[in-house]
Amino acid sequence: MPLTKPNQQLRRDLKEAAALLKWSGVDLFGVAKRMLANGDEQGASELMKIALSFQEAEVRLAGYAEEVEVRRTARSMSK
Repeated sequence: MPLTKPNQQLRRDLKEAAALLKWSGVDLFGVAKRMLANGDEQGASELMKIALSFQEAEVRLAGYAEEVEVRRTARSMSK
């Protein structure tokens, strides 16, 4: 049985959010590398921590999207 429309949308939204976090983290790592090359170790370290937290959130969201696909998480129809 295919996913309901709300669950399809939920899965798409979760995957999109995960992808945005992934690429934002990649961009932050790039900025952190440039900051490190310019001698700003503290700023680079702070950005790397943020980028790592994005990566962790990305993994969680991707997991939630998988849960929706295998019907362990669902969205109900509202009004």
